[in-house]
Parts: sequence; structure tokens; C-alpha cells
Amino acid sequence: MLHLTTGRVGCLLSKQAVVALTSSGARMSIHGHHEVSDSVDMSQPMYWDRLDTPLPDRPWKDVLDSTDKSLKQKEKGPWTALSKEEKIALYRLKFNHTYPEMKRPSHGWKTVIGGMFIFFGITGLVVFWQGHYVYPPQPHTFGEEWQAKQIQRMLDMRVNPIEGFSAQWDYKNKQWK
Repeated sequence: MLHLTTGRVGCLLSKQAVVALTSSGARMSIHGHHEVSDSVDMSQPMYWDRLDTPLPDRPWKDVLDSTDKSLKQKEKGPWTALSKEEKIALYRLKFNHTYPEMKRPSHGWKTVIGGMFIFFGITGLVVFWQGHYVYPPQPHTFGEEWQAKQIQRMLDMRVNPIEGFSAQWDYKNKQWK
């Protein structure tokens, strides 16, 4: 009877725990958030820097301050009146990175190579440990004396004398051909 009651209480508690953990309040309190974060609307135009897409769907800066607005008004006039810094600032309103900045090599390969070395090192340590502590010692049949006796026995038995092992042995001179 006690077992049945304990099972029912455990079942009810587990159901309540599942409901509590799947509610948004529990998930937010776990991460320390007190309000729901905004999700990204993927149907709206997005900005990204990609070499294969030279013109993104929207400019880098959507919200312009007063200096940016005055620069945009100046852009409508002759471009010869703009300084080099103003042209660069106009470019930075539309794009985050230039092509040379996008083509700049990353240093991610160092992380990959480092991870590979760590993996190989740990694997080597495990193999060494297994060879020392897990595997039994080599059988006596791996010794040089045993192998010499085995070869001599095969020659005495004339194993495969036409094309095989014994064909390479000169039985008259007792040496390899």
C-alpha cells in the first residue's frame, strides 16, 4: 500500500515539475531574465556582410542621428564637395565592412589545430595507459627464439615448397636462396 501511494505522489510531483520547467517563467528565471526577449522577425529584411551578396537587404544603420542625417542631406549635392572622411562615413552608414575587411583571414584555424592536438594528445595518453595497465603482456610466441624455432619447424615440414615459404630455402646449403 505504501509503495502504491509513493508511486502516485512521485508521478504527480514529476508531472508538476515538467509543467513548471516547461513554462516560460521557469525558463526565464533559470537564466536570470525577468522579461521576455524579443525574437527576430526573419520575414523582415536583414543586414549581413557577405562576399557573394554585395548589396544587403537593408543598410547597416537604420536609425540615423543628427550628424548622419545632415551627412545624408549633403550626399544629395555634388560629391566633389564631400571630403574623403565624409565619403567613408557615408559608406559606413550603408555597410559595416569593406571587401578587404571581409576577406581578412580569420584565426579560427588555430583553434581547430589546437583542438586536434589536444584530441590526439589525450588519445595517445589513453592508448599508452591501456598498453601499460589494461592489456596483458605479450605472449612468449612473439619472442625471437620462438619465431626462429617456428621458422625452422616450417622448413623441416616443407610448408608450401613450390611457390611459398619453403621454396625460398636451399635445403642442401641450409640457407636462404
